[in-house]
Amino acid sequence: MDKRGLYAEGPAWEAAKDSALCVSPQTLEEAQEIVREALKVAGGKHSFLLTANKVQEANQAEWIMPSFEKSEDGVAIITLPAFSGNGEDAPKYANSVLDVVSEDLKGVVIDLRGNTGGDMYPMISAVHRFLPDDAILRFKHRGGTSPVSTSYVNRVMGVTPRERIVCPVAILTDSLTASSGEAVLICFRGLDNVCVFGKPTAGYASSNVPLPMPDGSKLVLTTGCDVARTGEIFCDDPIEPDVLSDNPLTEALAWIRER
Repeated sequence: MDKRGLYAEGPAWEAAKDSALCVSPQTLEEAQEIVREALKVAGGKHSFLLTANKVQEANQAEWIMPSFEKSEDGVAIITLPAFSGNGEDAPKYANSVLDVVSEDLKGVVIDLRGNTGGDMYPMISAVHRFLPDDAILRFKHRGGTSPVSTSYVNRVMGVTPRERIVCPVAILTDSLTASSGEAVLICFRGLDNVCVFGKPTAGYASSNVPLPMPDGSKLVLTTGCDVARTGEIFCDDPIEPDVLSDNPLTEALAWIRER
């Protein structure tokens, strides 16, 4: 936490660190509570500690594949759910979209509603055909910034890059769009052919590092903020849509067809 925590600098952190280090816990549970209190200061609201049981439950949790629909006039709807699978599952998630996207699309809706996060790489890879291969996202941490490009994402994923499709892109968000779901949204920030419909996001647009602990628990530490190609920095605040809407899909489809 001291070396990498996003907020682990200054008087507030020094006080929290001293407070944590001067306590003598008698049980594992007491120690974990001390760590949780320190995490609130070092990493903010996006940092957390999972017990060994919770880690096991998370590893066994089922995840949902993306869905793809295409209308007769060539407009597609891609729904990207949260992803918490393993390394073998990630390319399957991405390719389930890439294998059905066709060159003749006239527009696409990317539905991020309910996407609470997980691993952002399969999500980005799944829709990389609608992104330029530039610094689609940057992470701003205490030591500087690090860029992420579509080619890097596909290389990490082991996914074959596909040719870009330039068409109107509508993105749907709601209050459950969080973490990696927000990262996908930020990848499209600043592109002329993109419009976002729905509700403000959850406000967890920051990067986390999972740190396994000896007892099987996992400390998840926030180490950086998300930075868009526009230079905007996102972290703990909700991201507002371009169009506030109670019927975002209907309005998004109308926007695409107007173009």
